[in-house]
Amino acid sequence: DVTEIEEKEAQAKQEEQIMKEQELSNLLHEKRYLKALGLAISLDRPHTVLMVVKAILKEPDGRKHLEENIVRLRKDQKEAVLTFLVTWNTNSRNCHEAQAVMETLLKHEAPDNLLQFSGIKSAVESLLPYT
Repeated sequence: DVTEIEEKEAQAKQEEQIMKEQELSNLLHEKRYLKALGLAISLDRPHTVLMVVKAILKEPDGRKHLEENIVRLRKDQKEAVLTFLVTWNTNSRNCHEAQAVMETLLKHEAPDNLLQFSGIKSAVESLLPYT
């Protein structure tokens, strides 16, 4: 019978998720945006990533700070942000943040690098009607 083992694993995963949520909250409170972005991306939380982007943009010199943070993300994290911003861009409340992130990606990534992103073709097709 593996029921007890599975329950312990599920409880451990839930506790780990709670710990990550608390860590994310602390990072946002401490304005450690790069780590907060990385953690929110790893948790696959598009809305949380959006909240981090909005928090960065509210700061004085927000665009500059956003660029600094987006540029420092790994390629896989940038790919995730790209997929998130496709969804954000379809909502008029979030389109400005999506455009700011997209501008940063377009400015700081070489076209050849962008073409290597997974899902770039569908992302561009989805972004065109709203951009």
